[in-house]
Amino acid sequence: MKILITGGSGFIGTHVVSRLLTKGHEVMNVSNQAPHEAAHRPFWREVDILDAGLLRETMTAFGPDQVMHLAARTEMDEKTSAETGFRANTQGTRNFLAAVQATPSVRRLLMCSSQFVCGPGRLPAHDEDYFPATVYGKSKVITEQETRRAGLDCEWVMVRPTNIWGPWHPRYPQEFWRIARKGLYVHPGGKPVVRCYGYVGNVADQMVALLEEPAEKVDRQTFYVGDPASDIYHWADAFCRALRGQSARKVPRPILRTASLVGDLITALTGRPFYITSSRYRSMVTNYVTPMDKTFALLGQPKFSLQQGIDETIIWLRTQSEYETAT
Repeated sequence: MKILITGGSGFIGTHVVSRLLTKGHEVMNVSNQAPHEAAHRPFWREVDILDAGLLRETMTAFGPDQVMHLAARTEMDEKTSAETGFRANTQGTRNFLAAVQATPSVRRLLMCSSQFVCGPGRLPAHDEDYFPATVYGKSKVITEQETRRAGLDCEWVMVRPTNIWGPWHPRYPQEFWRIARKGLYVHPGGKPVVRCYGYVGNVADQMVALLEEPAEKVDRQTFYVGDPASDIYHWADAFCRALRGQSARKVPRPILRTASLVGDLITALTGRPFYITSSRYRSMVTNYVTPMDKTFALLGQPKFSLQQGIDETIIWLRTQSEYETAT
């Protein structure tokens, strides 16, 4: 199978490309960044998805059977707008869809959205029940809407990754994993905080599997990808024990809330984010559950356990010079 993937040099994309190559597919990775893995470089074409002409020319010349659109800006930035600050997610998606329309060989498209098209607090009533809580989430709503109204002739399936972690994560080595390694991570006490996290190896497997399922099971459907919901203390505690040999400490919420207010002040005075701020505190105590049952009913339970994912992540972390020299 000939498969073109945008954003194959990114966090999730790196793992997806590895899966596709292992399965023997002919792969083209379209990205404006070089691959993380040296072995992926022969399959990389340097293309910015905001360059509509080059994107279309590259796709039509390759003539893929299937396409996966993972390229996106993913960081949180509440000081901009979806169309201004997240053009890769809005105009980039429009450019990609136009390129697909111009490539008659394409039989199936996998479009990568995000759980953030629906904020925490309740489950969506249906696939187009959007209630984003962030600008990034709003940009991904546009991604989905543009896909739905594009009038595509090919099959398409929408995926919404949950909170994904694992090797090549762009922020965790300098954020949570670094804090956990130093023994500075504390977890809010009281009732459990329940979320759907996802080990990137499981997510890559799920995405590739959705390319392989019969059309009647996936066409025009939306699937969340990740692992089952759980108390995130188990995830945080397992990493603290793996990185430092100590369990994650629980701190009463009133104390953490007070510390977050102090953190806000320190951040404002120094211009550098403190370990805990009000925004971080709210995130730490907010449940965020997504409807995973549909995915598991079709694809089965994820292959990698929490501990297997952590073991692979720790092995990767120890190869990262920036992480190893951090104090």
